[in-house]
This record gives sequence, structure tokens and C-alpha cells, in this order.
Amino acid sequence: MFLASKLLAFLTEPLAWVAALVLAALLLLGRAPVDATRMGPRRWGLRALWLALFLLLIQGWEPLPDALLRQLEDPYTRTPSAQEVQAYQGVVVLGGALEASYVWEGRSQMALNNAAERMVVPLTLLRQNPALQLLFTGGEGALLGQGLSEAARAQLFYESLGLPPERLLVEDRSRTTYENAVFSARLPGVDTAKPWLLLTSAWHMRRSLATFQKAGWNVTPYAVDFSTGSHTPWTEYSLVRGSRKWALVLHELLGLLAYRLSGQA
Repeated sequence: MFLASKLLAFLTEPLAWVAALVLAALLLLGRAPVDATRMGPRRWGLRALWLALFLLLIQGWEPLPDALLRQLEDPYTRTPSAQEVQAYQGVVVLGGALEASYVWEGRSQMALNNAAERMVVPLTLLRQNPALQLLFTGGEGALLGQGLSEAARAQLFYESLGLPPERLLVEDRSRTTYENAVFSARLPGVDTAKPWLLLTSAWHMRRSLATFQKAGWNVTPYAVDFSTGSHTPWTEYSLVRGSRKWALVLHELLGLLAYRLSGQA
């Protein structure tokens, strides 16, 4: 399942599609005959180039991927109030907010990525609710990762901010959302029948919530790291941001489909 998720991540990269079309165009143009009356390969090669250019340009128009991301995020805009949080056993924090282990090596500072809310928001919840526990779940997500697991890096992060060790549980073997749910349930002292908050990025919540519930967890969504607002101006355009958003939404939609077909969500 882990290798399949890595393949899925590559296939949902819009820039990979552009590269594939350019490669196909070059191969077709390389086969184009000298005889101008036979233009089949050349015609298809030029069409592939134009399609590659169209995909490259359209992915920068942000209202389009935002409309799809909003469908994933909107159901989870409400979070439990401070008073409601008091009834929970703890908060399960999914990995994905820390830079890869090789980025941490040889540095004296913690390295968080653009999903840093996953790491920071739980601290506020724990400060407001002294009885709440934090369960962080995440192993080494890199295909050939040899460094510190994400759980070990998270433990360093939370300990550096003064979180008492007895309030922190870590699960360091999981590499997928399904494994997050299954392996975390096996930790000593974890009772999945008790109410837990499930904290992850809003665009990832639908699949995460379905997976944890399927695994027997009594979880309530606590979404953070929203990628969209209530609307996106039609003038917003960025190839960098747009391609990232397309990768997010395609990965989540295909991932949700794969999880449902396999019975994991």
C-alpha cells in the first residue's frame, strides 16, 4: 500500500503530465517522415506539445483547483469549542507537517513545512485542557528514508517547547493514513472507544476521518491548515501555488477512491 501511495503521488503531479506529453511529442516528432505527404506522427507530436502547453498554463489559474479543494474542506470548518474539548481523551495529530529527516540533519533548528498548523494548534488545546493527551502518528514517509522517523522529530519539537513527556504518545511505524489509524490503536494506554479529536489538514480530513472510523476509533474532526477561503478572486494566478493545489486535490480524491475500493475507509 505504501509503494502504491508513492506511485499515486507521482501520477497526481500535474507537471509530470506535462513532462510526459513533451516526451511523447519529442518521440513522435523524431519519427516524423521526410515525406511531407505523411504527416501523421508530426501532427500528433505537435498536438501533444500544444496540449502540454495548455496544461502547464491552466494549472496556474487558482480558482479551478480551489473549487475542488473547497469541496473537501468546507464540511470541516467548525471545530469543537474549548468547553467541548474538555470531554475528550486526547488529540490524534497526523504527520505531514515536518520537513524530511535529511533537512533536519546538521541543523540546530526544527524544520516545519507549510502544514505547520498541525504541530502548533495542538499546543493551544493542551494548554487550555490540562487533562488532554497528544498522540502523534507518523513514521518515515520517504521511500528510502534512513533518518529519524517523523514521530521522533515531532517528539523533539514538542519536548523543546516544554510539553511534559507523560502527555505525549508517539507512533513511529506508520507510513500511510490507514497505518496511522491501525498502529495508533495498538499503543499502550490508548482506548479507541473513548472520544478523541482527529487533527489534520482540512483537505485531508475526509479520508482521515473515514479511515479512523473504519478502524474503530471514536473521533471528531478538528481541521486545520485550510488551503482555501470562502472564495478565490478570479485574478489569482500562480504556476507554483496552482500546481501544488492540483497535486493536493488529485491525490486526495484518488486516495479516497482507492481507500473506499480497498475497504480501508
